[in-house]
Amino acid sequence: MNPLLMPNHYREILLGLGENPEREGLLDTPKRAAKAMQYLCHGYQQNLDEIVNGALFASDNDEMVIVKNIELYSLCEHHLLPFIGKAHVAYIPTGKVLGLSKVARIVDMYARRLQIQENLTRQIAEAIQQVTDAAGVAVVIEAQHMCMMMRGVEKQNSSMNTSVMLGAFRESCNTRMEFLQLIGRSN
Repeated sequence: MNPLLMPNHYREILLGLGENPEREGLLDTPKRAAKAMQYLCHGYQQNLDEIVNGALFASDNDEMVIVKNIELYSLCEHHLLPFIGKAHVAYIPTGKVLGLSKVARIVDMYARRLQIQENLTRQIAEAIQQVTDAAGVAVVIEAQHMCMMMRGVEKQNSSMNTSVMLGAFRESCNTRMEFLQLIGRSN
């Protein structure tokens, strides 16, 4: 879609809601809403190679690397409403480690697209696997979905947890349990 047309579409939405887009408080709303949507979905303009940007470093470490509590903000592809949460990402290196900030940037790139949480979790895990060639990758996402909290069943305290385990995390109960304990999800 042509980004220059987006404000016109938001204006039409306001009219469809019965609002007057010419009233003072709404005069610039179509332009602001279009700009906000472009920002919230800027993951479509990014790709894995640009995000990683060569930040893979040789390492003899073959122990689990975990990045916890990575804040994420995404939009539900069904209602265009936000879901907000955090991701926990782990991998077991096989000769190279990924620059720390790149893990968070990978989470952001996929979160800044229209999503469902289940797919987001898998996309992050597969991207980390692709980039690092790790012995295993684990991703857990916990999020609250405004489409469930603000509308529909309106359950304010609900949250959704998803996980994807690849390689050693899927094959080894001990590896999986160590990860879950380290992120505080297992007793």
